[in-house]
Amino acid sequence: MRGGVNEVRRVGSTVHRPTGPWSPAVHGLLRHLERQGFGGAPRLYGVTDDGMEILDFIPGQVGEYPLTTEVASSEALESAAELLAAYHDATVGYVTGHETGWMMPAPAPAEVILHNDYAPYNCVLDGTRVVGIIDFDTAAPGPRLWDVAYAVYRWAPTTAPGNGSGFGTAEEQAARARVFCDRYGLDAAGRSALVDTITARLTALVDFMHTRAAAGEAAFRCHIEEGHDRLYRDDIAYLEERPAVFEAALLHWGGQDVRAGGAGRTAARVRAGQGVGAVPHSEESGDGPGR
Repeated sequence: MRGGVNEVRRVGSTVHRPTGPWSPAVHGLLRHLERQGFGGAPRLYGVTDDGMEILDFIPGQVGEYPLTTEVASSEALESAAELLAAYHDATVGYVTGHETGWMMPAPAPAEVILHNDYAPYNCVLDGTRVVGIIDFDTAAPGPRLWDVAYAVYRWAPTTAPGNGSGFGTAEEQAARARVFCDRYGLDAAGRSALVDTITARLTALVDFMHTRAAAGEAAFRCHIEEGHDRLYRDDIAYLEERPAVFEAALLHWGGQDVRAGGAGRTAARVRAGQGVGAVPHSEESGDGPGR
């Protein structure tokens, strides 16, 4: 098993993963989720003498690229949105007093604890239903919309035709984005800002990759050499060229204007310039996350 750029080990019904300076913050979050009765995250059992965290192994299929029919299904899309909403709701009471110690900063305001990499490769499915979330290393306090934006980018997905991890026409992607927002319960303000937030999120990710590569981190240099930053930039341009397509689906579905009313989770607008991206996942390498 591999998790991102880190080796992980399956040991019976548990997984052993490397720890880092951010691990105490993540471990506190996992314990909080367990106390809240949130069953979609692995239970933490402790840390080994050689510094590996011990977590539950969540049985099921992880959404590796290229996505299977099950992972690309409507039920997977809907259940992914519902699980993200449940996760966010479970973290609301944990934000205050836990603002520091995470791997990376995120944009303000700190509404929930973001997963920061909520994608098929960090989710576990039972058939076509998403039942678990894994790899919380990049978690940090931030606005709901920052997480929703990246989740829509990965699950709709809102990718350009040249990105091998995506599928569908712009209209089909926009329709799936609408379904995700509906199942999450995103309000009209969040939907209005969604496309801009996706592009901001991807821009932050590209900047983060280059910063870490310039600091000498081999994994990020490899990502850039493989052209991952180019793919993200192509996806940004793809979205910026088609705002009307996504607005039509997100705000005017079936002739109804979402802005006319209806309850939803309030998603504050992201304050630009304060966030960084999560560690990029290597679709080409076949590396999968630890559970």
